Amino acid sequence: MKNYYSYKIKANYVLIVEDNGCIVEIAFDKRKINGTEKETDIIKKAAMQLEEYFAGKRKSFDFPINAQGSEFQKRVWTALQTIPYGELRSYKQIAEKIGNPKASRAVGMANNKNPLPIVVPCHRVIGSNGKLVGYAYGLDMKEYLINIEKTNSLLQK
Repeated sequence: MKNYYSYKIKANYVLIVEDNGCIVEIAFDKRKINGTEKETDIIKKAAMQLEEYFAGKRKSFDFPINAQGSEFQKRVWTALQTIPYGELRSYKQIAEKIGNPKASRAVGMANNKNPLPIVVPCHRVIGSNGKLVGYAYGLDMKEYLINIEKTNSLLQK
């Protein structure tokens, strides 16, 4: 049974969806969810940790997640979770990491389908030329997230 709840965190609309004790979706837009609008303990924990992230006080998350996707998508999402906070990788580097060096475009499509943005940090993936390209929630949001991490990484050095 899916439960969902929405919050306003740092001027961002955040929808968090939980299913069987795991966070299965985080969205920055309003969408229809089949389930019950209910603020569960795990949803509260995820919201608190996302708020800490946006405030620059959190670099990683410790709530249970369960991203649903194809085996290829899951391999990409697992690789994304190895990108350190404040660092960037190219789509090509992620393709190479999953053992499929010619799959840069497919990696981009898997990023686009990532149901757990920030937690599975697809915003840390950029073009091989160093440019910001592609983000399901727009390049402004991608740049905003990268800048949060860049600023906090610099402050802690």
